[in-house]
Amino acid sequence: MQTTHLIATRRLLLILCALFLVACSSAGIEHYQDKQPRMVPEEFFRGPLTAHGVLKDRNGTVTRRFNADLQGSWNGGVGLLAERFLFDDGEVQFRNWQLIPTASDTPGVRTYIGRAEDVVGDAEVEVSGNAMFIRYVLEVPYKGDTIEINVDDRMYLISDRVLINESKLSKLGIPVGEIVLTIIRGEGKQLSRNAK
Repeated sequence: MQTTHLIATRRLLLILCALFLVACSSAGIEHYQDKQPRMVPEEFFRGPLTAHGVLKDRNGTVTRRFNADLQGSWNGGVGLLAERFLFDDGEVQFRNWQLIPTASDTPGVRTYIGRAEDVVGDAEVEVSGNAMFIRYVLEVPYKGDTIEINVDDRMYLISDRVLINESKLSKLGIPVGEIVLTIIRGEGKQLSRNAK
């Protein structure tokens, strides 16, 4: 009787673990291949844009709000996205993203290398259907020093002018925060190629 109960308990735990793993796994970029409208970075990230968002801590509490002006341009197939962020506490941050197209091994998926001043190494960029995923390591100021945070950006084109972005932030595999923002095309100030 006790052995039967133990076996049933183990089976239940295995089923719960399997359900947990399925729930934690997220759809790959290929899942969005047929979704519309089609995301084309060379078209969306061109000219002035604005971004509006919040930063949340690991508990989901909003800790900061921000607005940003962005300016996108493309030259020889390589993109530059100059960004100027203004946070609700008055802090201003700048970032210049470079997007370099690369050859993709997956049908229906376009790939790029992403580079920015505070990004460690190259960011991995994948685009398919209405989605654009970017994974990278970001250097973040922390108590007079910098720490490296893993960022998993998931962007979804809602219309030809609106992009929704969810960013999961982690350190050593442990979630530390989240960024949620909306990017609107055709609004914002003209920024120079070097935002600083």
